[in-house]
Amino acid sequence: MTNPTPSPVPTLRDVAQAAGVHTATASRALNPKTRQQISAETARRVMRAAQALGYQPNSVARSLKTSRSATVGLVIPDLTNPLFPPIVRGVESVLESDGYNVWIVNTDNDEERERAKIESLRSRQVEGLIVATARLDHPLLRQLHEQGVAMVLINRQVPDLPIPAVTGDDATGVAAAVGHLAELGHTRIAHLSGPLGTSTGRVRAQAFRHAVRDHGLADDPALVIECARWSEEDGAAALRELLARTTGFTAVVAGNDLIALGCYDVFAESGLSCPGDISVIGFNDMPFLDKLRPPLTTVAVPHHELGAEAARMLLDRIDDPGRPARSVLLPVTLVVRGSTAPPPGHHHEAADATASPPPAHPGNATAPST
Repeated sequence: MTNPTPSPVPTLRDVAQAAGVHTATASRALNPKTRQQISAETARRVMRAAQALGYQPNSVARSLKTSRSATVGLVIPDLTNPLFPPIVRGVESVLESDGYNVWIVNTDNDEERERAKIESLRSRQVEGLIVATARLDHPLLRQLHEQGVAMVLINRQVPDLPIPAVTGDDATGVAAAVGHLAELGHTRIAHLSGPLGTSTGRVRAQAFRHAVRDHGLADDPALVIECARWSEEDGAAALRELLARTTGFTAVVAGNDLIALGCYDVFAESGLSCPGDISVIGFNDMPFLDKLRPPLTTVAVPHHELGAEAARMLLDRIDDPGRPARSVLLPVTLVVRGSTAPPPGHHHEAADATASPPPAHPGNATAPST
């Protein structure tokens, strides 16, 4: 009697037959979530058989059978912003090891596009969403929450909505930035804030006002300008406006690194020296900041860990939808590089030491954020 000819597209039954196990055992071996229920040797045998046959699990059939798609949606506001790739990698590292795939959508900070993209994700039966686009007033998130969608916010928080969130410790980071400038002798420090319709923009702006007061520095509303977007162009426009309004400041705390890069553009066109005339501090520690001239002092946020923690929180939410929402703050670090120095005409020993050239590996020159 001849062996049965395998189907043109290999099935789970073909894999089980080739490995000499029951179909249910083969199914458990091929699912990362259930693999530990069988012996390692059996799991290896099944996976070798699946590879040899070119078997691909039918995720659509499995999701119909189990009501689980093993996919998650990741909603990003701007994929060109360098802070998001490490967040995406952190999310994927956790979800993939748990057998999940990630659908990534980019909203371009557009509310209609965001709604359409999230509807598209939900039509694909994603089991949950990780959202990095949240605004303080966000009707769509409220609606999704009321519909029971499993969600975690990343780098954002929304007041009055019990949605789990993971962010960097923005307030401590801004306090460290202002403290560093105060130690150098700066007394009039400006803040180019991010959009105040986001929790990140608002928290950092409030932390800036608190920090200048704590150091007994000028708390002058004229020294704070809101950027409409977290972008280099908006940072440049804000600094131009500030320079047209007043020249009585010697340092800038930027809402993020892109806004700080906009300041560099204005220095170039205005003939101003950084840090000779104006010191600048960014926020995020994007890649390549140490290659700028001067290298940018900034607050480092652990973006990979933000993504990983958000993914862990979402898996917890999917497994236990009733668990209380919690917010996680991850520690941040002030990274001192060459864009900060004492203000013009100011000299003291500590300041002179800080103003020395940045070390060969400026990324390692860290001061604790406390």
